[in-house]
Amino acid sequence: MYSVMTVGGVIGMTAAFLQTLEKLTLIKNKDALLSCNLNSVFSCSNVLNAWQSSVFGFPNSILCLVLFTIFTAIALAGATGGKLTRGMRLGIQALSLGTLGFALWFLEQSVYSIVSLCIFCIFCFIGLLLVNGAWLRLNAADLPIGERGRAVLARGIAKGADVFAWSLLAALVAFAMVLRFN
Repeated sequence: MYSVMTVGGVIGMTAAFLQTLEKLTLIKNKDALLSCNLNSVFSCSNVLNAWQSSVFGFPNSILCLVLFTIFTAIALAGATGGKLTRGMRLGIQALSLGTLGFALWFLEQSVYSIVSLCIFCIFCFIGLLLVNGAWLRLNAADLPIGERGRAVLARGIAKGADVFAWSLLAALVAFAMVLRFN
């Protein structure tokens, strides 16, 4: 699972880095033509110029770059045999879930308020799904959901219900995008 998490982290880190470069280009020249402006729907300029792209006073992509670097570093530590405490694993899982919540809010804003999509944001979302899916599997036996909850979760994971749930979330987000832009 650490390999899946590493892949998700690298996808997100790369997308956030490229998005940060595009944001820096816009800061220098608000009318710059960005390489990620594919058409009227996939318009990074529209997204990056919106207030939602700097919720905390600085570009969201910088926050994403930091978070995906943390997720990747922790994943690499686990993948190379490093001992991660239960508290560390659950804390990073909580951080990745919070980041996923923020990403869902941002995608909702992109689709319905900004009315444009940033291709890099979509790749960040994909990376987050991989990171969160891997954490769920790694931490399933340690989640503070009671013995019965852990047993139900273990059965679901054994049957692939978690993969189905993450795939369903991705499909619902994609469906909302298609509905809005078709």
